[in-house]
Amino acid sequence: MFVLLASIPSPGSKALEIGPLSLRAYGLMIALGVLAAVELGRRRFVAKGLDPDEVSAIALWAVPAGLVGARLYHVITDWKRFQGDWWSAFAVWKGGLGVPGGILLGTLVGVWVARRRGLDLGLAADALAPAIPLAQAIGRLGNWFNQEVFGRPTHLPWGLEIDPQYRPARYRDQATFHPTFAYEALWNLALMALLIWLDGRGVIRKGRLFAVYILGYGLGRFWVEALRADEASLILGIRVNLWVSAALILGGLTWLLWPSGADEVDVGVVGDDGLDGGDRGEEVDGRDLTGDVEVQ
Repeated sequence: MFVLLASIPSPGSKALEIGPLSLRAYGLMIALGVLAAVELGRRRFVAKGLDPDEVSAIALWAVPAGLVGARLYHVITDWKRFQGDWWSAFAVWKGGLGVPGGILLGTLVGVWVARRRGLDLGLAADALAPAIPLAQAIGRLGNWFNQEVFGRPTHLPWGLEIDPQYRPARYRDQATFHPTFAYEALWNLALMALLIWLDGRGVIRKGRLFAVYILGYGLGRFWVEALRADEASLILGIRVNLWVSAALILGGLTWLLWPSGADEVDVGVVGDDGLDGGDRGEEVDGRDLTGDVEVQ
């Protein structure tokens, strides 16, 4: 016998009880997302001929930086929530991480670490790009436990039940809402799959797969944000996150379509000792040049 769900219930607690342990579900989902992303990143590093241990080295710095950036973004864009109680800005376990801020600071620190360790930035970015939406998808489940990041009221079968104390004041009489955190999680999983597929097909130039991630995340966040019902800071009457999403779309598209420069041409010069059978390269300006020229 099949039972048709009229709505999706919310968890009755923000914590997971495991024997004597009480784990905050929000933090646990973020931790699981990071672990999954690191494992995927390691596998993709191996596939690209890179040392998988470098992923852990990057994550050691980039993940904390991303969390700090995400919290700063949330506090800055929703500063009115903290008026009169600024110490609550440090209560990360209660929720409130702005993904765009995490992407920005986490990426900057990750690039810095990769440069310090002498990695090929384009290759490393291509390898890690699908891992980021995977972490975001898993981390979004924490919003389910906190009963936050939901959308406007809906009577669709997958409407999410929200307890009265978590509903916006204007929707106190509504019981079910769009589970926008779940929409974003599913979008991110689809984006991860698309990035892996595109990379396998070789249709994206080296170093540009991360641009596809930025573009894809911006597109998904734009339509999901348009469904949100919670209070948010506005610019010209439009939610800040919609402006940021539009900037991500524009930035990702510009990066993806930007013409290849001369720096993407590798010219190798090999002396006579590296030639087999006494072969010599073409003579240019009286010099013998050998080696392959790869245009990407």
